[in-house]
Amino acid sequence: MSAVVSLALATLAFVGAHLAMSHPLRATLVARLGPRGFLGAYSLVSAITLGWMVFAWRQAADPSPLWVGPLWWWPFASALMLVASILLIGSLIRNPAFPEAGKGMIGPARGVFAITRHPMNSSFILWALVHISLSGSARNLIVAGGILLLALAGSIGQDTKKARLIGEPWRDWQSRTSFMPFAALLDGRARWRAAFPGWTALIGGTVFWALVTSWHAPLVSPLGDLLSR
Repeated sequence: MSAVVSLALATLAFVGAHLAMSHPLRATLVARLGPRGFLGAYSLVSAITLGWMVFAWRQAADPSPLWVGPLWWWPFASALMLVASILLIGSLIRNPAFPEAGKGMIGPARGVFAITRHPMNSSFILWALVHISLSGSARNLIVAGGILLLALAGSIGQDTKKARLIGEPWRDWQSRTSFMPFAALLDGRARWRAAFPGWTALIGGTVFWALVTSWHAPLVSPLGDLLSR
């Protein structure tokens, strides 16, 4: 088995396991294993499949890619990754719809949740699209494509599952927020004043972006040769 095929299988296992255990198999597994047992099994499967992905990524050769993002595009790509980092950190702070929103009506959308009701998955979608735009290598397309599929399908699955389990509070939340970033702000369903991510998200996201960029970008970008001189 080639390393690229192994990477494709590992990515398929990682994405497939996440989607299956989060949606169609979740209720059955929770009933049999209990909440803590399910969380343990979910974490174990995620760790194994992610480890396989990392190993296969390192083993896969990266010959001439189909495309490489032009030099002028890299600063814009980095700016988009900063937005993704702020969305990611902001998604961890005071989620108004997490996790027991069915106990009552969900409050107004604030921070990154006014931008999109799926800020974490939106950050992964941005990450995947940016990386696809920068390199058309086989291993990059496999991993970024897998993460893109997982984030999109996961967001759709969350909306469907929560609308079924939570009911009217979630449907009301959906009507006041948007799947697509900034859509609810542009059509007036959410207020721009409420969309300020907050200093924790801004500072935390910027620090996270700076740390990852300082390590990662010189290794993969056309700027790497310049930065290493």
